[in-house]
Amino acid sequence: MTQHAENGAVEVEATYELTALDRCDACGAQAYIRVVIANGELLFCAHHGRKHQEKLAEVAHSWHDESSRLLVDTRD
Repeated sequence: MTQHAENGAVEVEATYELTALDRCDACGAQAYIRVVIANGELLFCAHHGRKHQEKLAEVAHSWHDESSRLLVDTRD
């Protein structure tokens, strides 16, 4: 994503992807949600991300959600 600073300079925000090494801060499962807050970041599995989303939305600077990668296989 490209953003323009007030002085006219172009700032490029790096694309961030969570990997299997990123773990949920609540339970240790694979993290699919990264929340940036004033003093750091929090990583959550899809379950804990949804559980805490309402309260974290009040203080989050950004919310990166990759939980759409969790697809349910409906084949019989």
